[in-house]
Amino acid sequence: MALVIDSVTKKFGTFTAVDRINFNIPENEIFGFLGANGAGKTTTFRMILGLLNITEGSITWNGKPVDYSVSSKIGYLPEERGLYPKLKVIDQIVYLARLRGMKKADTLKELDYWLQRFKIPDYKNKRVEELSKGNQQKIQFIASIIHKPKLLIMDEPFSGLDPVNVDLLKDAVLELKNTGTTIVFSSHRMEHVEELCEHLCIMDKGKPVVHGSLKDIKRSFGKKNLIIHCDFDLDFLSTISGVTKVRKTAEGVNLQIVDEEVAKVIQQEVFSKGFVRKFELEEPSLHDIFVEKVGASLE
Repeated sequence: MALVIDSVTKKFGTFTAVDRINFNIPENEIFGFLGANGAGKTTTFRMILGLLNITEGSITWNGKPVDYSVSSKIGYLPEERGLYPKLKVIDQIVYLARLRGMKKADTLKELDYWLQRFKIPDYKNKRVEELSKGNQQKIQFIASIIHKPKLLIMDEPFSGLDPVNVDLLKDAVLELKNTGTTIVFSSHRMEHVEELCEHLCIMDKGKPVVHGSLKDIKRSFGKKNLIIHCDFDLDFLSTISGVTKVRKTAEGVNLQIVDEEVAKVIQQEVFSKGFVRKFELEEPSLHDIFVEKVGASLE
């Protein structure tokens, strides 16, 4: 295992921010770290990086504590951006790469590659403050991976990006994974986690409430989603046994049901009443699982 978090607790005075968490993050994998605001995600990241002392427990990477001896192999994209606004992009990246032990020539080669990848090659000599928030985010990402880290930690990496740039960043993350980087990231956007992660942990009030592979978590949730589009009234579905949640949409309803047998009953009822444009049974979404386990909507 690449990263092992063993019985880790962090207290600030009498307040326990992280409470005896345990999990392993496999090597060369993308791991999702989820939770509502204040759940303990950023505190955990800062302990992994050695920026905060651990109250109890241990964190090891490849069997060794994380300290300055391995910092050149770690990348960190913080939620709070940390670029110098008056510096040009090239000077910013060269300076940060030097701190990681990189030579200027190697840094410039990597910088040109990533600026091309993110479709902003002409921004190399612009000051950071001249860039939009989305493009500043791209530069911050480049700063966190310019030294080709073996472990990359990203705190809300997709915030402030439009859909086109979200896809560019996702592709970059997958490229890093495929070249051997272990990636841990937090996000409030469940669809990003579902698309990228094989394993995940959902935190609530400093404790993990769900942890494991995405496939196993969905399977053990024990409920499914049923989407029905039609033009007649479907209010009667809320009275059918096994329907746990009903949400009306512009085109019909989205149901949460306990199993496929309930879907068969609903299918017979609905199709006997008229034309049905869509009848689709889906696995539960990560959003459904998060809301039920944490007990609060993300919005």
